[in-house]
Amino acid sequence: MASIDLTHAPYGDLAIVAMRGCEEIAKQVDYYLMQWRGTPDEKSFVINASCPRFGTGEAKGVFKHSARGLDAYIICDCFNYSVTYNMYGKEVPMSPDDHFCDLKRIIAAMGGKARRVNVIMPMLYEGRQHRRTTRESMDCALMLQELMSMGVKNFITFDAHDPRVNNAIPLDGFDNIQAAYQMIKALLRSTPDIKLDPEHTMIVSPDEGGMGRCIYYSSVLGLDLGMFYKRRDYSTIIDGRNPIVAHEFLGKDVTGMDLILVDDMISSGDSMLDIAAKMKERGANRIFVFSTFGLFVNGLEKFDEYYENGIIDKVFTTNLIYNSPELLSREWYCNVNMSKYIALLVDTLNCDNSISKLLDPADKIHSIVAKHEGKTAE
Repeated sequence: MASIDLTHAPYGDLAIVAMRGCEEIAKQVDYYLMQWRGTPDEKSFVINASCPRFGTGEAKGVFKHSARGLDAYIICDCFNYSVTYNMYGKEVPMSPDDHFCDLKRIIAAMGGKARRVNVIMPMLYEGRQHRRTTRESMDCALMLQELMSMGVKNFITFDAHDPRVNNAIPLDGFDNIQAAYQMIKALLRSTPDIKLDPEHTMIVSPDEGGMGRCIYYSSVLGLDLGMFYKRRDYSTIIDGRNPIVAHEFLGKDVTGMDLILVDDMISSGDSMLDIAAKMKERGANRIFVFSTFGLFVNGLEKFDEYYENGIIDKVFTTNLIYNSPELLSREWYCNVNMSKYIALLVDTLNCDNSISKLLDPADKIHSIVAKHEGKTAE
């Protein structure tokens, strides 16, 4: 019996649309797609779009290409604070709200003529406002519903703070993608002497909410797992949150162990650094931090201090959101490039093929770890 050919023709003419601040990663994605498809250098998949602003700060979306028949992939980094605009003569950094409004403007500028509109939003806009605990807004759910009402067919994000927000659009395309393979690959390259076995290395979750992603690392790598839970003061609210009173650890003895702390984002980093210090007090050897998104909202000085004091060894975050030149220059920092992975996703979706194998890189992780162990054994 003949096998079924699952390779499809392109869904539409491929177009990459880079929102402001995403030009560099779009350029890298475009490079891989052009290489794989044998596209001449002068024929890029990137299509120009812009959102010029008036002096009042008002804006409009301009799509500088015919949208008809396109399979468009719009890349949007809602957390790129390096992008600015002028309002009443003052330079104003773009907020997440500004980026999201510009995304809607570009979709509107297509006028419904694109064959399919796909949004790649690496860090989910309002992703931390994912559930209602009192009379408050559900911003992330509203954002997803609004985009789908505008005609978006596929929504791709990475390491969502709570992937259950997908329940807001149960009949529409929503893919939550992990960066586990790229993180492990970067760790093995930067630290060739690390031994990924239960006797030498352990995975640690900084809180109960991050256990899901840590269980994946633990299961795929065959490592033991520990967890901190945050004891909060629920009688007090500071900056809209209940302050953390203490971090409590659940897990085996970590004396002499290399630890990998895994979380979805580093905001201020205070919790992660506090946990690293507590692990050092318990006798941990080297401490590596995996975080898909490095926001560093309170600056880098505290990370510099903890690195100089030998508390942390390396911090790994991706290029999915903006990384400042100051961060990229730090000795303790390692940038994990995700552009090739995004290009693979786009290439596969454009041909209307399944991305299931791309979503679970367990086999690739096993292969790279086995290769690493062979090298270290030599």
